[in-house]
Amino acid sequence: MNFTDPCVTAVFETYRQREVADQARMRELGPAGFALRDEFLLPIGEDVGAVLHALVLARRPRVILELGTSYGYSTMILADAARAVGARVISMELADYKQAFARARLQEAGLADVVDLRCGDAPALLAAETGPFDFVLLDIWKELYLPCFEAFYPKLSDEGVIAADNMIEPEHDRLKVRAYREAVRAKADLQTVLLPIGSGIELTMRWDAGNSKL
Repeated sequence: MNFTDPCVTAVFETYRQREVADQARMRELGPAGFALRDEFLLPIGEDVGAVLHALVLARRPRVILELGTSYGYSTMILADAARAVGARVISMELADYKQAFARARLQEAGLADVVDLRCGDAPALLAAETGPFDFVLLDIWKELYLPCFEAFYPKLSDEGVIAADNMIEPEHDRLKVRAYREAVRAKADLQTVLLPIGSGIELTMRWDAGNSKL
């Protein structure tokens, strides 16, 4: 990752170290580790992170919505790019202890003032938001992809971008993400592409070709 701030790079190293440790523990636990998945860092990975970071720098969104703060891995990536372009991040998460961890890391990196952390049920939190959202990262429990999409889609700005993670892996979630992908393709003003990076990232842009000024 090429962060814009060396301080962010230094703090992000704690995520790299935790990822290695968590992966080792998951291998030791085997299938039994699935029941403890909330304890593990399940990051988007640096390849996907680099794509998201570059997209924010290139698109220069004003408001970034992250659904699924978790422990703040992707939040820090988005926040570093957001600060560089004068944007702000709204990040939503159900587990308060995960957001507490994320908040501490953001403070260490000097990014706390860029991110508005919201704790609670994502669809309910979205109902209270007016938008518009210029960039959305969807990386939450997969059964929530469709209800979250239905909640934020009306508030997605023109030429707004959606990045949805885990479109290919894990395999057991494919039926859930398929419902999301079908809903996206049913919208005439959304253009979308699936990239085989990381666990599979789908990039979608709101663009109505019929009303395009290009």
